[in-house]
Amino acid sequence: MWFKNLRIYRLAPSWNFTQETLENALEKLAFRPGSATDMTAFGWVPPRPESGLVYALDGQYLLSLRVEKKLLPSTVINQFARARAQEIEEQQGYKPGRKQMKEIKEAVTDELLPKAFSIYRDTRVWVDTKNRWLVVDAAAAAKCDEVMGALAKVLDPFPVVPLYTELSPASAMTNWLVSDEPPSNFTVDQDTELRSTNETRAAVRYVRQAIELDDVRKHVEAGKQCTRLALTWADRVSFVLSDGLDLKRIAPLDVLQEGRIPAHDEAEQFDSDFTLMSGELSQLLEALVEALGGEKQA
Repeated sequence: MWFKNLRIYRLAPSWNFTQETLENALEKLAFRPGSATDMTAFGWVPPRPESGLVYALDGQYLLSLRVEKKLLPSTVINQFARARAQEIEEQQGYKPGRKQMKEIKEAVTDELLPKAFSIYRDTRVWVDTKNRWLVVDAAAAAKCDEVMGALAKVLDPFPVVPLYTELSPASAMTNWLVSDEPPSNFTVDQDTELRSTNETRAAVRYVRQAIELDDVRKHVEAGKQCTRLALTWADRVSFVLSDGLDLKRIAPLDVLQEGRIPAHDEAEQFDSDFTLMSGELSQLLEALVEALGGEKQA
Protein backbone atom coordinates (compact mmCIF):
# COMPACT_ATOMS: atom_id res chain seq x y z
CA MET A 1 0.00 0.00 0.00
CA TRP A 2 2.79 2.44 0.85
CA PHE A 3 3.97 4.67 -1.97
CA LYS A 4 7.59 3.98 -2.87
CA ASN A 5 8.25 7.40 -4.43
CA LEU A 6 6.76 10.85 -3.95
CA ARG A 7 6.55 13.52 -6.63
CA ILE A 8 4.89 16.37 -4.82
CA TYR A 9 2.42 19.03 -5.95
CA ARG A 10 0.08 21.46 -4.25
CA LEU A 11 -3.68 21.68 -4.78
CA ALA A 12 -4.39 25.18 -6.02
CA PRO A 13 -6.95 27.39 -4.22
CA SER A 14 -9.37 26.63 -7.08
CA TRP A 15 -9.48 22.92 -6.13
CA ASN A 16 -13.06 22.19 -5.09
CA PHE A 17 -13.61 18.60 -6.24
CA THR A 18 -15.67 16.23 -4.14
CA GLN A 19 -15.39 12.49 -4.59
CA GLU A 20 -18.42 12.57 -6.90
CA THR A 21 -17.31 15.48 -9.09
CA LEU A 22 -13.79 14.11 -9.38
CA GLU A 23 -15.17 10.69 -10.30
CA ASN A 24 -17.32 12.25 -13.02
CA ALA A 25 -14.30 14.10 -14.40
CA LEU A 26 -12.12 10.96 -14.50
CA GLU A 27 -14.90 9.05 -16.30
CA LYS A 28 -14.13 11.16 -19.37
CA LEU A 29 -10.83 9.30 -19.63
CA ALA A 30 -11.66 5.92 -18.11
CA PHE A 31 -9.30 3.20 -19.31
CA ARG A 32 -10.29 1.19 -22.35
CA PRO A 33 -7.93 -1.37 -23.89
CA GLY A 34 -6.34 -0.24 -27.13
CA SER A 35 -7.40 -1.63 -30.48
CA ALA A 36 -5.30 -4.14 -32.40
CA THR A 37 -3.45 -1.31 -34.14
CA ASP A 38 -2.87 0.95 -31.10
CA MET A 39 0.69 0.93 -29.77
CA THR A 40 -0.39 2.51 -26.46
CA ALA A 41 -3.56 3.28 -24.54
CA PHE A 42 -4.14 4.89 -21.16
CA GLY A 43 -6.91 5.91 -18.78
CA TRP A 44 -8.13 5.85 -15.19
CA VAL A 45 -8.99 2.59 -13.44
CA PRO A 46 -10.35 1.79 -9.95
CA PRO A 47 -7.42 1.89 -7.51
CA ARG A 48 -8.71 -1.25 -5.82
CA PRO A 49 -11.32 -3.90 -6.70
CA GLU A 50 -14.93 -2.89 -6.17
CA SER A 51 -14.13 0.82 -5.78
CA GLY A 52 -14.96 3.58 -8.21
CA LEU A 53 -12.33 5.59 -10.03
CA VAL A 54 -11.83 7.58 -6.81
CA TYR A 55 -11.20 5.66 -3.62
CA ALA A 56 -12.04 8.10 -0.82
CA LEU A 57 -11.50 7.85 2.92
CA ASP A 58 -11.79 10.79 5.32
CA GLY A 59 -10.72 13.45 2.83
CA GLN A 60 -7.97 11.32 1.30
CA TYR A 61 -8.38 10.23 -2.33
CA LEU A 62 -6.55 7.46 -4.18
CA LEU A 63 -6.49 7.35 -8.00
CA SER A 64 -4.78 5.04 -10.48
CA LEU A 65 -3.73 5.65 -14.08
CA ARG A 66 -3.27 2.57 -16.28
CA VAL A 67 -0.99 2.61 -19.31
CA GLU A 68 -1.10 -0.23 -21.84
CA LYS A 69 1.83 -0.74 -24.19
CA LYS A 70 2.32 -3.28 -26.94
CA LEU A 71 5.51 -5.32 -26.77
CA LEU A 72 6.97 -4.99 -30.25
CA PRO A 73 10.78 -4.70 -30.06
CA SER A 74 12.57 -2.76 -32.79
CA THR A 75 14.80 -5.79 -33.38
CA VAL A 76 11.74 -7.80 -34.45
CA ILE A 77 10.49 -5.01 -36.72
CA ASN A 78 13.95 -4.67 -38.31
CA GLN A 79 14.23 -8.41 -38.85
CA PHE A 80 10.91 -8.61 -40.73
CA ALA A 81 11.65 -5.37 -42.59
CA ARG A 82 15.01 -6.72 -43.85
CA ALA A 83 13.31 -9.87 -45.10
CA ARG A 84 10.62 -7.81 -46.84
CA ALA A 85 13.26 -5.50 -48.35
CA GLN A 86 15.14 -8.54 -49.71
CA GLU A 87 11.98 -9.75 -51.47
CA ILE A 88 11.39 -6.30 -52.97
CA GLU A 89 15.02 -6.06 -54.11
CA GLU A 90 14.67 -9.37 -55.97
CA GLN A 91 11.51 -8.11 -57.64
CA GLN A 92 12.68 -4.63 -58.68
CA GLY A 93 16.36 -5.38 -59.18
CA TYR A 94 17.81 -2.82 -56.76
CA LYS A 95 17.80 -2.16 -53.02
CA PRO A 96 14.98 -0.09 -51.55
CA GLY A 97 15.98 3.50 -50.78
CA ARG A 98 15.63 5.29 -47.47
CA LYS A 99 12.09 6.47 -48.11
CA GLN A 100 10.98 3.02 -49.27
CA MET A 101 12.60 1.35 -46.24
CA LYS A 102 10.67 3.68 -43.97
CA GLU A 103 7.43 2.68 -45.69
CA ILE A 104 8.38 -0.99 -45.38
CA LYS A 105 8.97 -0.63 -41.63
CA GLU A 106 5.66 1.15 -41.16
CA ALA A 107 3.83 -1.58 -43.07
CA VAL A 108 5.58 -4.33 -41.08
CA THR A 109 4.71 -2.59 -37.80
CA ASP A 110 1.03 -2.39 -38.78
CA GLU A 111 1.05 -6.10 -39.63
CA LEU A 112 2.77 -7.19 -36.40
CA LEU A 113 0.86 -5.00 -33.92
CA PRO A 114 -2.27 -7.22 -33.76
CA LYS A 115 -0.01 -10.14 -32.76
CA ALA A 116 1.96 -8.21 -30.11
CA PHE A 117 1.54 -8.84 -26.39
CA SER A 118 0.25 -6.05 -24.15
CA ILE A 119 1.68 -5.05 -20.79
CA TYR A 120 -0.11 -2.89 -18.24
CA ARG A 121 1.39 -0.46 -15.74
CA ASP A 122 -0.59 1.35 -13.05
CA THR A 123 0.64 4.59 -11.45
CA ARG A 124 -1.08 5.69 -8.25
CA VAL A 125 -1.98 9.21 -7.17
CA TRP A 126 -2.76 10.31 -3.63
CA VAL A 127 -4.79 13.48 -3.09
CA ASP A 128 -4.85 14.92 0.43
CA THR A 129 -7.72 17.41 0.39
CA LYS A 130 -7.19 18.34 4.07
CA ASN A 131 -3.55 19.37 3.74
CA ARG A 132 -3.80 20.16 0.00
CA TRP A 133 -1.18 17.75 -1.34
CA LEU A 134 -1.22 15.87 -4.62
CA VAL A 135 1.43 13.14 -4.78
CA VAL A 136 2.35 10.79 -7.64
CA ASP A 137 4.00 7.45 -6.87
CA ALA A 138 6.53 7.54 -9.71
CA ALA A 139 10.31 7.23 -9.74
CA ALA A 140 10.69 8.42 -13.35
CA ALA A 141 9.70 11.90 -14.52
CA ALA A 142 8.12 10.42 -17.66
CA LYS A 143 5.61 8.39 -15.62
CA CYS A 144 4.73 11.44 -13.56
CA ASP A 145 4.25 13.46 -16.75
CA GLU A 146 1.81 10.80 -18.01
CA VAL A 147 -0.28 11.19 -14.87
CA MET A 148 -0.26 14.99 -14.88
CA GLY A 149 -1.12 15.03 -18.57
CA ALA A 150 -4.03 12.66 -17.99
CA LEU A 151 -5.31 14.82 -15.13
CA ALA A 152 -4.99 17.97 -17.23
CA LYS A 153 -7.19 16.38 -19.92
CA VAL A 154 -10.14 16.02 -17.53
CA LEU A 155 -9.69 18.88 -15.01
CA ASP A 156 -10.19 22.33 -16.50
CA PRO A 157 -8.88 24.68 -15.26
CA PHE A 158 -6.08 22.52 -13.91
CA PRO A 159 -6.13 23.02 -10.11
CA VAL A 160 -2.63 21.68 -9.33
CA VAL A 161 0.60 23.67 -9.00
CA PRO A 162 4.26 22.74 -8.41
CA LEU A 163 5.69 22.91 -4.90
CA TYR A 164 8.50 25.41 -4.33
CA THR A 165 10.40 26.00 -1.09
CA GLU A 166 12.40 29.01 0.08
CA LEU A 167 15.59 26.93 0.19
CA SER A 168 16.59 24.76 -2.73
CA PRO A 169 16.94 21.11 -1.64
CA ALA A 170 20.52 20.98 -2.96
CA SER A 171 21.71 23.98 -0.93
CA ALA A 172 19.83 22.84 2.18
CA MET A 173 21.17 19.27 2.02
CA THR A 174 24.70 20.57 1.44
CA ASN A 175 24.40 22.82 4.47
CA TRP A 176 23.08 19.97 6.64
CA LEU A 177 26.13 17.90 5.74
CA VAL A 178 28.71 20.68 6.09
CA SER A 179 27.33 21.83 9.45
CA ASP A 180 26.70 18.26 10.60
CA GLU A 181 23.31 19.51 11.77
CA PRO A 182 20.28 17.98 10.05
CA PRO A 183 16.94 19.70 10.69
CA SER A 184 14.96 18.93 13.82
CA ASN A 185 13.41 15.45 13.85
CA PHE A 186 15.51 14.28 10.88
CA THR A 187 18.63 12.11 10.86
CA VAL A 188 21.10 11.60 8.02
CA ASP A 189 21.51 8.02 6.79
CA GLN A 190 24.18 6.30 4.74
CA ASP A 191 23.42 7.10 1.09
CA THR A 192 24.75 10.40 -0.29
CA GLU A 193 25.49 11.88 -3.70
CA LEU A 194 27.45 15.09 -4.34
CA ARG A 195 27.63 16.49 -7.84
CA SER A 196 29.68 19.27 -9.40
CA THR A 197 27.79 22.40 -10.41
CA ASN A 198 30.00 23.03 -13.47
CA GLU A 199 29.63 21.55 -16.94
CA THR A 200 31.52 18.35 -16.03
CA ARG A 201 28.73 17.27 -13.64
CA ALA A 202 31.31 15.07 -11.89
CA ALA A 203 29.73 13.10 -9.05
CA VAL A 204 30.75 11.09 -6.04
CA ARG A 205 28.40 8.63 -4.35
CA TYR A 206 28.44 6.99 -0.95
CA VAL A 207 26.28 3.86 -0.86
CA ARG A 208 25.53 2.22 2.49
CA GLN A 209 28.41 4.22 3.90
CA ALA A 210 28.41 7.34 6.04
CA ILE A 211 30.31 10.30 4.61
CA GLU A 212 32.95 11.86 6.83
CA LEU A 213 32.65 15.57 7.64
CA ASP A 214 36.14 16.30 6.26
CA ASP A 215 35.23 14.59 2.98
CA VAL A 216 32.04 16.64 2.72
CA ARG A 217 33.92 19.88 3.12
CA LYS A 218 36.55 18.90 0.57
CA HIS A 219 33.89 18.07 -2.01
CA VAL A 220 31.98 21.30 -1.34
CA GLU A 221 35.18 23.34 -1.61
CA ALA A 222 35.75 21.63 -4.97
CA GLY A 223 32.40 22.98 -6.18
CA LYS A 224 30.04 20.08 -5.48
CA GLN A 225 26.56 20.18 -3.98
CA CYS A 226 24.53 17.42 -2.38
CA THR A 227 21.98 16.14 -4.90
CA ARG A 228 20.72 13.02 -3.07
CA LEU A 229 20.60 12.38 0.65
CA ALA A 230 19.17 9.48 2.64
CA LEU A 231 17.18 10.67 5.65
CA THR A 232 14.95 9.32 8.38
CA TRP A 233 12.08 11.35 9.78
CA ALA A 234 11.07 10.94 13.45
CA ASP A 235 12.39 7.36 13.49
CA ARG A 236 9.24 6.48 11.54
CA VAL A 237 9.90 6.84 7.80
CA SER A 238 13.13 6.58 5.80
CA PHE A 239 13.58 8.05 2.32
CA VAL A 240 16.04 9.59 -0.11
CA LEU A 241 15.60 13.28 -0.90
CA SER A 242 16.69 14.53 -4.34
CA ASP A 243 17.67 18.01 -5.46
CA GLY A 244 14.41 18.12 -7.45
CA LEU A 245 12.39 17.81 -4.21
CA ASP A 246 11.41 14.23 -5.01
CA LEU A 247 11.34 11.53 -2.33
CA LYS A 248 12.47 8.05 -3.31
CA ARG A 249 12.75 4.67 -1.59
CA ILE A 250 10.06 5.48 0.97
CA ALA A 251 9.99 2.87 3.74
CA PRO A 252 7.92 2.77 6.96
CA LEU A 253 10.15 1.73 9.85
CA ASP A 254 9.60 -0.86 12.57
CA VAL A 255 7.81 1.51 14.95
CA LEU A 256 5.01 1.85 12.37
CA GLN A 257 5.00 -1.81 11.39
CA GLU A 258 4.71 -2.88 15.03
CA GLY A 259 1.77 -0.53 15.57
CA ARG A 260 -0.12 -1.92 12.59
CA ILE A 261 -3.50 -3.21 13.75
CA PRO A 262 -4.54 -6.55 12.21
CA ALA A 263 -7.78 -6.27 10.25
CA HIS A 264 -10.61 -8.73 9.82
CA ASP A 265 -10.53 -8.72 6.02
CA GLU A 266 -8.64 -7.32 3.03
CA ALA A 267 -10.89 -4.28 2.62
CA GLU A 268 -10.51 -3.27 6.26
CA GLN A 269 -6.73 -3.78 6.04
CA PHE A 270 -6.57 -1.56 2.96
CA ASP A 271 -8.46 1.20 4.79
CA SER A 272 -6.15 0.89 7.78
CA ASP A 273 -2.97 0.97 5.67
CA PHE A 274 -4.17 3.91 3.59
CA THR A 275 -5.09 5.88 6.72
CA LEU A 276 -1.68 5.15 8.26
CA MET A 277 0.24 6.05 5.09
CA SER A 278 -1.63 9.28 4.37
CA GLY A 279 -1.39 10.42 7.98
CA GLU A 280 2.35 9.77 8.31
CA LEU A 281 3.33 11.12 4.90
CA SER A 282 1.27 14.30 5.36
CA GLN A 283 3.21 15.04 8.54
CA LEU A 284 6.50 14.16 6.85
CA LEU A 285 5.83 16.56 3.96
CA GLU A 286 4.94 19.42 6.31
CA ALA A 287 8.11 18.82 8.33
CA LEU A 288 10.24 18.65 5.19
CA VAL A 289 8.83 21.89 3.78
CA GLU A 290 9.54 23.58 7.12
CA ALA A 291 13.12 22.21 7.06
CA LEU A 292 13.51 23.77 3.60
CA GLY A 293 12.61 27.23 4.84
CA GLY A 294 8.88 27.01 4.27
CA GLU A 295 6.84 27.16 1.10
CA LYS A 296 7.68 29.86 -1.40
CA GLN A 297 4.61 31.90 -2.17
CA ALA A 298 3.82 32.94 -5.72
